[in-house]
Amino acid sequence: MSDLVRFSVSLEKSLLDEFDRHCAGGRFATRSDGIRQLLREKFTADAWAADAGDVAASLTLVFDHHKTRLTDQLLEVQHRHGEHVVSSMHVHLDHDLCMEVIVLRGSAHALQHLAAELSGLKGIHQAQLVIARAVQIPTTSHPHKHRH
Repeated sequence: MSDLVRFSVSLEKSLLDEFDRHCAGGRFATRSDGIRQLLREKFTADAWAADAGDVAASLTLVFDHHKTRLTDQLLEVQHRHGEHVVSSMHVHLDHDLCMEVIVLRGSAHALQHLAAELSGLKGIHQAQLVIARAVQIPTTSHPHKHRH
């Protein structure tokens, strides 16, 4: 952060008190860290809503692995959308339930569509799509062809 700039903000005391409680709750070491995080979250949400060209996200699914063909369907959908699936992790929660965390990258619209397709499969108990951030594609050339 070589271009650090200081500025002042005027807030109602009650709003500042609430923000200080938020920071003191262990989420942020300083008010500046809190402001930076809130701004990043807002800008990412705006980019997502505007269907940013490239975003990163995670989709967490909790499902009954005994459901007939569900695991095959999950894999089939992920392979069909392979250009958006970066990685996945499978965890056994108990005898009946599994959790799959899928890292995604692509346009907001495409990721929302993929998440809806997966979460709509019969046997999915929970599905949560979380925007990690809007991704800026580097403008410099890169010696190999895969995306980071």
